Amino acid sequence: MDNAIRTALVAERDRLIAELKDTAIIAPGTMTYGSQAAAASQVFEQQRDLALRDHNQGQLEHVDAALARFDAGTYGICTSCHLRIGAERLEALPTAALCIDCQRIAGAARRR
Repeated sequence: MDNAIRTALVAERDRLIAELKDTAIIAPGTMTYGSQAAAASQVFEQQRDLALRDHNQGQLEHVDAALARFDAGTYGICTSCHLRIGAERLEALPTAALCIDCQRIAGAARRR
């Protein structure tokens, strides 16, 4: 099972790196009279591409952290309370660093 998890994390890392390499952010061109709609579309696409790139970069950081924990022998151990993370949680979210209880506490603290 551990080898399958590591293999899946490495595959996800490779996919994210490929997507980040393929994401070219193109700046809007010079706006001329009558091109406001085209410029607005370009700006929208640029903002969408930036958001997707930022999301993928964040995901890559989570995958790299999970692989580091895996290599250190601490994968599946909550980084906060140091108890085991439930198998169901890791199955649903292989990059989880916190058990569900610590994640709830962290989420509640962020909402304040």
